[in-house]
Amino acid sequence: MPKRKESSTNSQNEKYVLECDLAYAVCKIGGRWKIIILGKLESGKLRFSELRNLIDGITERMLTLQLRELEKEGLVKRTVYAEVPPRVDYELTDIAKDLIPIWRQLENWAVKHKNISANIQ
Repeated sequence: MPKRKESSTNSQNEKYVLECDLAYAVCKIGGRWKIIILGKLESGKLRFSELRNLIDGITERMLTLQLRELEKEGLVKRTVYAEVPPRVDYELTDIAKDLIPIWRQLENWAVKHKNISANIQ
C-alpha cells in the first residue's frame, strides 16, 4: 500500500492559515453565521432563545454549532447559571470586542459596494 503524503490539502491549508494573518482572521469569523452572531451579541449578553429569535433563518442546531465554535475560538463566553430551569448566557469576550470596529468597516464597505455587485450580474 502506498504511503500517504504528509502534505495533504488540509495540512497545507492549516499551515497557510497560521502563516497568513488575514487568512487566520477570516477563518475565525468566516462562514454564514459567525459574524451575524457576534454582531447580535455586540449590545450585551443574550440567551440562546433570544439569539435564535434575532437571527432569521438559523436553525437551533446551526446556532448551537456556531456558538460552540465561537466559544472554542475564544470569541464568545458562555455562562451557565445554577438555576432551575438552567439559564445560559452568551456574550462577547474582550478579543471579540476588538473586532467591532472591523465589522463596522465591513458593513460600510458592503453599503458602498453591494449595489455595484448587483448591477454587474
